Amino acid sequence: MVEQLKRLRTGIAGLDTLLKGGLVIGSSYIVQGHPGSGKTILANQLACNHVRDGGRVLVATLLSESHERLFQYLSTLSFFDREMVGDTLQFVSAFDTLEQDGLDAVVRLLREEIARHHASLLIVDGLLNARTQAATPVDTKKFVSELQGHAAFAGCTVLLLTSSRLEEGSPEHTMVDGVIELSEQMAGNAAVRHVHLRKTRGSAALSGRHECLIGEDGLQVFPRLEALYSRPTQLGSQVLEKVGTGVPDLDRMLGGGLAQGSVSLLMGPSGVGKTALGIAFLAASSRESPGLHFGFYETPTRLRLKAQALGLGIDELERSGAVQLCWQPTTEGLLDQVGARLLEQVQASGARRVVIDSLGAFGRLAQDPARLNAFFRALTGELRARDVTVLLTWEMRDIFGAEITAPAPDLSSLVDNLVLMRLAELDACVHRVLSVIKVRDSDHDPSLQSLTLCPQGIRLGRAFEGAAGVLSGTAVQQDDR
Repeated sequence: MVEQLKRLRTGIAGLDTLLKGGLVIGSSYIVQGHPGSGKTILANQLACNHVRDGGRVLVATLLSESHERLFQYLSTLSFFDREMVGDTLQFVSAFDTLEQDGLDAVVRLLREEIARHHASLLIVDGLLNARTQAATPVDTKKFVSELQGHAAFAGCTVLLLTSSRLEEGSPEHTMVDGVIELSEQMAGNAAVRHVHLRKTRGSAALSGRHECLIGEDGLQVFPRLEALYSRPTQLGSQVLEKVGTGVPDLDRMLGGGLAQGSVSLLMGPSGVGKTALGIAFLAASSRESPGLHFGFYETPTRLRLKAQALGLGIDELERSGAVQLCWQPTTEGLLDQVGARLLEQVQASGARRVVIDSLGAFGRLAQDPARLNAFFRALTGELRARDVTVLLTWEMRDIFGAEITAPAPDLSSLVDNLVLMRLAELDACVHRVLSVIKVRDSDHDPSLQSLTLCPQGIRLGRAFEGAAGVLSGTAVQQDDR
């Protein structure tokens, strides 16, 4: 039987997920990163959360900065409560002791303070200062080792903060059980923060770099979706059932509708009717099978107006809880943050129908476009596993033309159904054209259909017989032979 390590929950959104439940109790960790990367916020957020969980924290600073100045900065963050300081949350300055008496004196001071306050968490801010006071690397290892030993004996977990980017072979790295690295890099004009668990001795963790944010609530970590859902959390239904699209003509083409838990992609240029089809799909929701619209460009108000124009009023469905409209502006947000928000909305609403309008917005949020395929694979795989039937849209660049651009390499292999929508000019008139390109494990009608949007809903009809080049955007009527 595998023994489960006892954990100290950090209470920081996403970080506990990376750490598979939190820090290992009695272990020691280095938190490293350049000045301004968020080390002090992480440590004090953890400290306040630990106190709220019933723990006792000792924060020792080896820096010259006064505690009062630190409290002024922390008071702008929602997690910090000044009333905690002095009892369950103790701050002690060891800067003068380090300067005057050296590392051994600092160890003695902290050993006494741990015992006196019965601390279950020790945070030492300023490891770089301790390193500069050490005559040799052996002295640094001795300092860390003795501190660890006294803390572990008292059942105390240790966090050592440093602004130096220590390498794996450094004396400090060889002594501690874990290394948490915070960083920040520029992506165009935007600064993007990351957290990376460089070392987690004897404990599983989500590897790689993960995006994070610092706001009024402190640090938030967003695990990479492809790491978090490398395997879906559920198996999904083993029974094949059909789900109506809300457009009877399209259901006929699909052989009765979409397979439950399938992922369908609508590809087409702006104005071709992708959002309208998504609204129709949503309008077929019910209390037993709720729907969620997760959109980036259309606000809920505009969606309601479009639905009314198509005779597909969704107001009553919203009031009954059968439909939820979620708007995510494209002006802000991180890729994994938005992916997590989508899955949280699905979980909270119990949605069984989801419209994501559109995938292109995810691409704009991605700092590393090479990730998109793995991201979409994880996202759609998890939605399938939850028996959610998904309708995705992708806006193609060219309004007319034969070129078809895909949102990510190999995306067509990730979706079960592929519907191509185009605008075609024929006889001095622009027509909307729909064609079902792919339906996984099912027969379908591949004929070109004209798509009509009217107050009575959405209509499809077989058209363009005798015409060639329709999908190129410029149809040509062929002579009868």
